[in-house]
Amino acid sequence: MPDRSLRGMSIGSKSMESDEGVDFAPRFQAHYDCPNGHTIILPFSTEAEVPPVWECRCGEEALLRDAERPEPKAGKPQRTHWDMLLERRTVSELEELLDERLELLRAGKLRRSA
Repeated sequence: MPDRSLRGMSIGSKSMESDEGVDFAPRFQAHYDCPNGHTIILPFSTEAEVPPVWECRCGEEALLRDAERPEPKAGKPQRTHWDMLLERRTVSELEELLDERLELLRAGKLRRSA
């Protein structure tokens, strides 16, 4: 029983396992070059798909050495509040609602908001 005692040991901070019999995955180092002159060296598994672009610590996009910059993805144009409003209502409906609200506001039935 005394061999199994954990008295005085910080249980969460230390592992009872050893590295014996552990085989790490084969790795290689990928070099990324930043336009601001920084070089980033990252270890990757030989089985991993290496991204052609990595974000540098300065915020710029570093390109994988000896790789071509990928084509930018075509994204959707950003929708504005007006676009979303026009999906729900027509312009004539919006004009009618505006006239109703202005009439209520002028009659004193609505309070102005800041």
